[in-house]
Amino acid sequence: MHTNNEAAAVHPFSPKKCHYDDDFYYDDDDYDHDAVNLDNLRRTKLSEIDNAEFQWFHIRACVVSGVGFFTDAYDLFVINLVSTMLSFVYFDNNIPTSIDTGLKMSAALGTLIGQLVFGWCADHYGRKKMYGLELCLMVVATIGSALSANSYAISLWGALMFWRVILGIGIGGDYPLSAVITSEFATKKRRGAMMAAVFSMQGFGILTAAVISVVTLALYKDLIYQDQRYVDHVWRIVVGFGVVPGVVALYFRLTIPETPRYTMDVLKDIEKGSRDIDGVLSNRKNEKDKGKPNSSIEIPRATFKDFIKYFSKWPNSKVLIGTSVSWFVLDVAFYGIGLNNAIILEAIGFASSTDIYISLWNMSVGNIIITMLGTVPGYWFTVFLVDKWGRIKIQLMGFTILTILFLILGIAYNQILNLSMPLFITIFTLCQLFQNFGPNATTFIIPGEVFPTRYRSTGHGISAASGKLGAIVAQIGFINLKDIGGRNMFMNRLILIFAVFMFIGIWTTLLIPETMNLSLEELSNEDQIGFIKKAKVKEDKTTISVHNFSEVTTSSVE
Repeated sequence: MHTNNEAAAVHPFSPKKCHYDDDFYYDDDDYDHDAVNLDNLRRTKLSEIDNAEFQWFHIRACVVSGVGFFTDAYDLFVINLVSTMLSFVYFDNNIPTSIDTGLKMSAALGTLIGQLVFGWCADHYGRKKMYGLELCLMVVATIGSALSANSYAISLWGALMFWRVILGIGIGGDYPLSAVITSEFATKKRRGAMMAAVFSMQGFGILTAAVISVVTLALYKDLIYQDQRYVDHVWRIVVGFGVVPGVVALYFRLTIPETPRYTMDVLKDIEKGSRDIDGVLSNRKNEKDKGKPNSSIEIPRATFKDFIKYFSKWPNSKVLIGTSVSWFVLDVAFYGIGLNNAIILEAIGFASSTDIYISLWNMSVGNIIITMLGTVPGYWFTVFLVDKWGRIKIQLMGFTILTILFLILGIAYNQILNLSMPLFITIFTLCQLFQNFGPNATTFIIPGEVFPTRYRSTGHGISAASGKLGAIVAQIGFINLKDIGGRNMFMNRLILIFAVFMFIGIWTTLLIPETMNLSLEELSNEDQIGFIKKAKVKEDKTTISVHNFSEVTTSSVE
């Protein structure tokens, strides 16, 4: 690149050519040799990582991200069990609606905040700088939750709600970070399966929460029969166990490298990004290779003006609308049911008993049955089929089947219960199966693929936050509507409402493109040839331009 003074010194008959754009000039010769070469290098190296063989680094990325999601799900859904335990210990099995709602909604509110904040930060400060910070928040908040107690200044449930908001912020940060890091390291052929495998750990987190509850209840059985206040020990142990996987994953998250796509497309260091790809594919570390941004090139930058410009185009905005609304309607049902499994099991008579221990035991075992038969298999069907069937087919299938199943449960609610409780649990389990072998997995996968690198985390964060808004709406609606006409008497109509939201999801899915077997760059809706351009250089008004110098020299020759 030439400075303006150097450009002014170029002989008028030199073969170098410059053209002007208001106050800027471009050196076409430099553009051809520098920017185009870097542009070609970028596309070549990204193609290498897209088409690489599946290897140890990909497994490591899945495990590191997956353990975090295991922790997320454990901490989010354990409140389903803990709320009932608190009800027995402190409220004689009649927990006030406001407290139950606050306990279940606080983490969802924090998650919404975390998804938006960490989503934006990961695009502006880097994936690596943010990854691990969210897990630190989760570990601290989990310890705070387990040690919460009544005091003169604040109640137990008030302290729990506070810590669960902090916990939720950490969990929220994990959504865009884990999705984007996995997608940017993944191969094109297996990207869907890798992201689904990370998300599938949510099922094991939900399952483990129920298992830990069963084990702890078994250990405290005799003490609970002596004094039901020992249930207070049980819920604290169950909550506190969430620290273990978080601590295990923390070191690995803090040592995971920056993604090459971020290094190239945001930090403007094409050479380092290329070396990082070589290191990843050869299992070689490049930790001492600091690199530096290339100021002589220009690539699209993440600014508010550019954000508006990009998403004001219908092909781009419709994708964001599709991913956000689809996640919203899905989470209305997913969290409406998931956070209230214990209530539903009680409503159908499976976990209702005057014996506190039996009631808590059946509630925990019921959650294990539903998770083992529906939730966990659903995730893994997605892992194995998402790169064969495609994301959109699975999401449409899931929304359609869920609409039908919720209609059956809602319309024939009492008839099915009177006929056979196992039949009701079977249909209810199928709902869990097709939520996870369906939109619950794909709404997580797609937003991590369809946006350009500079907005990938932000776009995923916005989509995920829309989902958590749905979870908040669901929780407020579920708690306030379920007892209309008597205790749990509105349950059938609530399930019908869920069916309506699933039907809406069918149509919003049609706004989203299929992402299977396409590179992240192809899905960005941006031209990749010429993505890197020669940097614009501000012209120094005190110097003579090449054009004017040429005129002066020509005049002198004449």
